[in-house]
Amino acid sequence: MKPEARYIVFQCADSFGRMSPTPYYESIDLVDAFHPQTILAYGMNGSDLPVGHGAPIGLRVERQLGYKHAKFIMRIDAVANLANIGRGKGGYWEDVGLYDWYAGI
Repeated sequence: MKPEARYIVFQCADSFGRMSPTPYYESIDLVDAFHPQTILAYGMNGSDLPVGHGAPIGLRVERQLGYKHAKFIMRIDAVANLANIGRGKGGYWEDVGLYDWYAGI
């Protein structure tokens, strides 16, 4: 990872169809990315992660609300800022104006 990286961005395979043809995307900062409760899962119970749980890779950010838990992850990038991600707010729901970027609980 480059030293200027501050965020991890997750690009997903799913989209919202007619609502938005853009694939789902989400981001977290490095503090949450490296937190011991954050899980990037590719398996479950000794097998590959099932599609119902977000295969091929699913994200659990236990310190944040559920919309930060990206599923069907196809690409992961480390970036210096979120300006060039979607509409610049760091995630699908943040960009459409419904949720805040930080969803701490």
